[in-house]
Amino acid sequence: MPPDTETLLVPVANRETVDRLLDTAIDIACGRSMRVVVIHVIEVPPQVPISEGRRLVKDDGEERTLIDRATEQLEAADVPVESRLRYARDVATGIVGAVDDNDADTLLMGWRGRPRRRGIVLGRFLDRVLGEAQCDVLVERIRGETSGVDSILVPVAGGPHGELAVELAGTIGEQQDAVVNLLHVLPPTATDERRQEAQTVLDEAAALLEGSTVEVATTIRESDHVAGAITDETVSHDLTILGATGDSFLRRKLIGSVAGGVGRAAASSVILARRQSGEEEGRVGR
Repeated sequence: MPPDTETLLVPVANRETVDRLLDTAIDIACGRSMRVVVIHVIEVPPQVPISEGRRLVKDDGEERTLIDRATEQLEAADVPVESRLRYARDVATGIVGAVDDNDADTLLMGWRGRPRRRGIVLGRFLDRVLGEAQCDVLVERIRGETSGVDSILVPVAGGPHGELAVELAGTIGEQQDAVVNLLHVLPPTATDERRQEAQTVLDEAAALLEGSTVEVATTIRESDHVAGAITDETVSHDLTILGATGDSFLRRKLIGSVAGGVGRAAASSVILARRQSGEEEGRVGR
């Protein structure tokens, strides 16, 4: 494996969705020639030293079974993979530490899409990881039973997180032979100048996929409700990929109300994308 090979870190925990999460990991790893590190975090209670955490796990326990299953799936797809259990006081600390220890370039996590609670956008540990992980972060909510992807929806409005969403759509689209559909939402009262700006945003997003083999379509949709319009569009697609939104009061958490709302309500599976480099946050559908 070349020394400059990038690393995709994938924490696994939910046996019901792990296969689909790893399907996404395989598409990303194959499309970008990455290696994958799979981890499962074991929470060690305060009364037990971290160094003694191994005694909490049985050799034939569910944790090791999950890790072995993930390793086998990745090896079957010819993806370079390492896997390990990680011991920490809590899941967020374990994942952020694994990002640093493995020099991860991208982190892919699953999300159950539970209803939003006051002060919490995705979940307590997900919000922490989004704010602390020093790499690109992808959070996937899996919907439906099939793993095939024929059509990918990407709401765009510029910014580094939106660019990551488009690039990811291109990577998965090439692996799945899927069409990438770029969408921008405008209010019905938008001026001609604003409509031209919207078309420019779509053209710039499409330009990010020049040289790839994916088919790209662009659409401008009129609506006064951005999240609702995007959610309605998800019915016609297998996967929706959104860049983090830029609500200023959520700057620390990095996933705003539009992306979070669509993530919960979408009919398709959803990936929320946060690019490491940006203090400037892209805006979805604004």
